[in-house]
Amino acid sequence: MKRRKFIGTSAAASMGILAYNNANANSSRKLANNQLKGNINHSACRWCYSSIELEDLLKSFNDLGIKAMDLVGPKDWPLLKKYNVHSSMCNGAEIGLTEGWNDPKHHETLVKNYIEMIPKVAEAGYTNLICFSGNGKGMNDLVGLQNCVTGLKQIIPTAEKHGVIIQMELLNSKVDHKDYMCDNTLWGVELCRRLGSDNFKLLYDIYHMQIMEGDIIRNIQDYHQYFGHYHTGGNPGRNEINETQELFYPAIMKAILATGFKGYVAQEFIPTWDDKIAALKEGVSICDV
Repeated sequence: MKRRKFIGTSAAASMGILAYNNANANSSRKLANNQLKGNINHSACRWCYSSIELEDLLKSFNDLGIKAMDLVGPKDWPLLKKYNVHSSMCNGAEIGLTEGWNDPKHHETLVKNYIEMIPKVAEAGYTNLICFSGNGKGMNDLVGLQNCVTGLKQIIPTAEKHGVIIQMELLNSKVDHKDYMCDNTLWGVELCRRLGSDNFKLLYDIYHMQIMEGDIIRNIQDYHQYFGHYHTGGNPGRNEINETQELFYPAIMKAILATGFKGYVAQEFIPTWDDKIAALKEGVSICDV
């Protein structure tokens, strides 16, 4: 690289980092005054703060202005209602991440679980219910795709009847979830197309898809109609989403807003700070565009 080009590139990078840090500082001050803009519906995943008692965590959500919590099931909903925190992504019907809809031997159990859970979700006033493809275990991707279609078609009418959206999460199979089948946007989009229902969508996890394919903003622009929910996370490591990692979340959030998305964006990074709530506060402030 020529010296002049190197100096120009370095200066641009430095200015980019400075702009990022200034944006974070301004956002943190705004959040400290509980002045969220209201453009993004903020949520955060329960499991990332499992060391904090749920009631204490809900109080912190109230203090920060976070209106929803992800990945909680029926036993915790009464406490969420006490603190007026919405359950933005319900769970409890799935078998697990590795045993999912791509394997017909699980269909009987999964259909029973979801047929029972969907009305509970709706009765509680919630909309989203998570599901998983399962691992491939040597299965051809197209066979697994059709198996998912066959199984999910048995519960979609119930979801449509109750106004519940079944959402399959996109996970990476490179680092965290080896052999997971729904590990790329196009596979998930094809599943949505074959099911042909507005009550089935993809949970687009930005961290996981950065690992598998990148091009996050373009994929949001091209396939947003199939995305019903978003998760954050810093890459590499799934930690804080600040300048310590490679994704620029303010731009990603603006791209999501530009699609007209009205659902929830849930923080799903694993805090490394001793003060986990302060880390959450920063993450929300970064995304509050």
